Amino acid sequence: MLDEDFLKKFGLKMKMYRLKKGITQAELEEMVEISEHRLSEIERGKCNITLKTVNKISSALGINAVKLFNFQD
Repeated sequence: MLDEDFLKKFGLKMKMYRLKKGITQAELEEMVEISEHRLSEIERGKCNITLKTVNKISSALGINAVKLFNFQD
C-alpha cells in the first residue's frame, strides 16, 4: 500500500469514529491538544502523525488504537 493510500484510509477511519461519537473536529482538536485545522489535514490524509497523537486520538474517541488501522471493515 502506498503511503498516501495508507494516510487517507487512516484519516477516513478516524473520521468515521469521530462522527459515530458525535464529536466535531474542533472538539477533538481540543481534546487531543492539536492545532486548529490539523484534524482536517489528518482526516484528508494530508499529513503524517506520531504514535503519541494516534494514542491521544484513540483515547479521546474511546476506542483501541488498533481499530484506526483496521481498513478491512
